[in-house]
Amino acid sequence: MSGYVKTAREMGLVSCTRCTKVWPAGTETCGRCGKKLVSRDRKSLQRVWAWWLVGVMCYIPANLYPMLVTRTLFTTEQSTIIGGAVELLTHGAVGVSLIILFASVAIPVGKFIAIAYLAISVQRRSAASYETRQITYEVVEYIGRWSMIDIFVVAILSSLVQLNTIAAIQPGIASLFFALSVVFTMLSAQSFDTRLIWDVQGAAKGEAGNG
Repeated sequence: MSGYVKTAREMGLVSCTRCTKVWPAGTETCGRCGKKLVSRDRKSLQRVWAWWLVGVMCYIPANLYPMLVTRTLFTTEQSTIIGGAVELLTHGAVGVSLIILFASVAIPVGKFIAIAYLAISVQRRSAASYETRQITYEVVEYIGRWSMIDIFVVAILSSLVQLNTIAAIQPGIASLFFALSVVFTMLSAQSFDTRLIWDVQGAAKGEAGNG
């Protein structure tokens, strides 16, 4: 369906971003949850880019520093995210290796690209359909819950493999940077005001009508 749809603002309404209750335009606070009502978050894109940039900055050391530190009686081995996945692959654990690569590389990079695409498309008033951008945002929000798989694996291994002086597995510094990257990326996605997508679509409709 590619037809133009009226926005709540055009119909004289404003919705609560917390509980989704719709109120007449001009209502200051939501009568259901008490949240302040704002038709559009004017600083949305500023926060999106700020959190996005910090998330990217944390993701770089998350891939450079060791994620796991394995200590045995005689040796100490350190594994990065990609290095650990490649090592698992060489030992025949193809499924586990692919899951780690998907959760630790494909999902985070995909989220960075998707959030940047949404922000740029709004800033530059892209002609892309609002359905495409809305679906993109919903996908980013949905897969966010799977971004911590790598951290969960590290936590489980660290708690299970603690054999005193014989062997021990501990999280490396990369686990902290990776967790921070995930958190900042989630904040970036949540800062995006999806209503801006509809404003761009409305502006494009108006320009087409005047052309």
